[in-house]
Amino acid sequence: MAADTASVLIVEDEPGLAELYASWLEDRCRVETARDGTEAVEAIDEAFDVILLDRRIPGRSGVAVLDAIRDRGLESRVAMVTAVEPDFDIVDMGFDDYLLKPVSKDELRNSIEQLLLRRTYDEQIQEFFALASKKAVLDSRKTEAELQSSQEYAELEDRLAVLRVQVDETRTELLERANYRQLYREIERGASHPE
Repeated sequence: MAADTASVLIVEDEPGLAELYASWLEDRCRVETARDGTEAVEAIDEAFDVILLDRRIPGRSGVAVLDAIRDRGLESRVAMVTAVEPDFDIVDMGFDDYLLKPVSKDELRNSIEQLLLRRTYDEQIQEFFALASKKAVLDSRKTEAELQSSQEYAELEDRLAVLRVQVDETRTELLERANYRQLYREIERGASHPE
């Protein structure tokens, strides 16, 4: 999903900040705002690709809003945009990015671009594995002649090949960004040295 078609909800109780963030994003995204946790929970639905969420907001806290998003099973990406210094309690929180205030225009835009790219990657991976599973079932149950004569199977193989390239391109794009390159190295290091 391109950033210019993305829908972003800004949950921020300081009107000046909410307006500033919205002005930074309006040329790229459809932007809505919510001023407190209760208003945010009422507004949140599948329409939002990204939610920018302050931890300290009136009504329901940002953490309570985050829990409501995840309890509903919404696939929106959530970036905490907050002045709350991160502590170990963030380990169990279901957000996708954590930005400390004050944030710059570039920082905010880059976070949204990253979240949208990760969402695209997740969707591609899910589709790839669903199709690969179908191919595996057909491969195990059909003869080579049946597979070769099937137009549906040929289309499945073509779609898998295209998806493999897209997944690789998206992964490469994610890794080209500095913060993801470091994260990927850490993940690989952890995988090669399990405790």
